[in-house]
Amino acid sequence: MKNLMKIVPALAFAAGVQAFSPALADSHSEMSCGMNTGKAATGEPIKVGGINGNAPPGDFSGGTDAAAAYFACVNANGGINGRPIEYIVENDQWNPELAGQVGTKLVKDEGVVALVGNGSVVSMAVNAKLYADEGVMAMASACAISECYESSNIVSTNQGPLPSGIGALKFAIEELGTEHAACIGFNIPNNGGWACDWMNRYMESKGKKGTSILMDPTAVDLNSVYLQALAERVDTILLMLPAGPAIGLLKVAEEQGGRDLFKWVSPTPIYEPGVGEVLGDYWSGHLYVNIELAQYDSDGADNRNWAAVTAKYGKEGDRLDTFSQSGFISAKFFTDALLTLDPDKIDRATVTEAIKGIVGVESDLLCGPYYVGDADRHMPNHAGRMVVYKDGGFETVRDCYDIDTAYLDPIREQEKALGLSQ
Repeated sequence: MKNLMKIVPALAFAAGVQAFSPALADSHSEMSCGMNTGKAATGEPIKVGGINGNAPPGDFSGGTDAAAAYFACVNANGGINGRPIEYIVENDQWNPELAGQVGTKLVKDEGVVALVGNGSVVSMAVNAKLYADEGVMAMASACAISECYESSNIVSTNQGPLPSGIGALKFAIEELGTEHAACIGFNIPNNGGWACDWMNRYMESKGKKGTSILMDPTAVDLNSVYLQALAERVDTILLMLPAGPAIGLLKVAEEQGGRDLFKWVSPTPIYEPGVGEVLGDYWSGHLYVNIELAQYDSDGADNRNWAAVTAKYGKEGDRLDTFSQSGFISAKFFTDALLTLDPDKIDRATVTEAIKGIVGVESDLLCGPYYVGDADRHMPNHAGRMVVYKDGGFETVRDCYDIDTAYLDPIREQEKALGLSQ
């Protein structure tokens, strides 16, 4: 299996995850789920799967948490034309062997019609071929590796590190004066190696310089990484890392008084509710983050609905992060697709066809239309927003903007073919 790796515990983000805005969470009157009948579905269940990776060095369970809450709300409001969704979630624990086992269990043993809300660094690589061979689609929410975006049967509502990282660098070049950026990530070929390689190509395309600093995820030495960035004489650090190690590196820089030696930018993972409790005032106004979906407290209809649904139907302790928003909207798009089908003819084949038929649906959570289509790769979300960490929270400094990278060339051809762009 291509680019597999074994991860052992490195660093975990221990800040905890705070709730979203109470004003949004209390908006139950605006809740909308599927058929909105107010009556519980009692027909034959439709089996749907979900896989998350929840173990050090990262927790990707937010997507399946939110999908579970949305499906519970759908089931309480008529289900899929009377049929409830039976949502079966497995945790691969960042273990390739376990990822293969739970993928086989869901696809072959349980016979799920699709997977929704998936979030994992490991299972996408392990199970991409399984999904294609078995004709089952995975509507993921937290992809972070190349296989997730370069597979026929996986599509995600999150951008992943490549477009989000390039979005951060685009802002850094245009607004912060970046000339030489260090992409700091894990030495995992289909994750840090893949994303940082494209970061460097992007910098070169702009007449700038890019440097990769990749560390062993099984033996993280943040002090050495920081010293290497100093030795490379970069002016910008791109934190291509999960939230825990990224915050750890910021703490190393704080101890060394290094905040003002670099411009600090990051893709989405560090955009976490509760991060202010860890970073404090030192980084206020000095950390810029590209976010893949709308801000948590934004006032759009889908964001308000995410807040209301997860508040009423989610479990205590559910993660309420970007991946949660992504899992919610994946579940919504999936539900809407199923509602177009004859409930007596819902099976894997009809569901796969319905998912591939999704073209041009919109949400205030996303900067552009979502689509799937029948292609060998998928990346419908490649435009984001930029925020700055300030006074313990985040403020938007640039609204929706797209990126320019050769990686998107085949994606843009798909969009033209589907009539989504010219």
